[in-house]
Amino acid sequence: MIFIHIKRNYQTILTTMMNNIFPQLHKEGFKFLAISIIITFIFWFFSNFLAMIMFVISIWVYYFFRDPNRVSINDNTYLVSPADGLITEISEINGPEEMGLENKKFTRISIFMNIFNCHVNRTPVEGVVEEIFYKPGKFLNASLDKASKENERNYYKIKSIKGEEVIIVQIAGLIARRIVCEVSRDQKLIQGERIGMIRFGSRVDLFFNNKKILAKVGQNVTAGESLLARD
Repeated sequence: MIFIHIKRNYQTILTTMMNNIFPQLHKEGFKFLAISIIITFIFWFFSNFLAMIMFVISIWVYYFFRDPNRVSINDNTYLVSPADGLITEISEINGPEEMGLENKKFTRISIFMNIFNCHVNRTPVEGVVEEIFYKPGKFLNASLDKASKENERNYYKIKSIKGEEVIIVQIAGLIARRIVCEVSRDQKLIQGERIGMIRFGSRVDLFFNNKKILAKVGQNVTAGESLLARD
């Protein structure tokens, strides 16, 4: 009996370890990975050096499009991070005019995702997608404050199960050239559920109010798991 228990624990640990080392690939990444692998094999006929560079690039492509499973707190008194990355700003600001909230004050937390962060975005709270709005724009450095008003971006207004408005904004960056939305209007979401991704370096802004801030500027956070605020 003890042996069976130890074996099950070992299998669980091994599975968790393998998932951490080789996480699943987001569907957006399959074609990019396939292209980089094909180029790697072609280069091998001409130059081992170039082939090795492409091999490293292929590893990076896989790593960039990784989509690991995350475990959220499952407690809607908290807001979990919508993105992996570095918190670059926490400020009091008017809500997005694209959502008709320019006359309402919100706390905004900005999270910058570099090219090594996981780029799958998640909902910070359980609720319903009330509105989605896509805004074409420029491709400035996503770490700049003006990027939130000038860059290509996608807005999600989520009504939490507690009746609160939470706004998530995906902002394309200097290298990013596509915002991917994976949810639809009126869709019900659980806390930490995937909502989309941004390809190749970008930023996510989170708007909310009436919460105590738990995060701080300069903190690295994990989508779906790191706690940003609470009631």
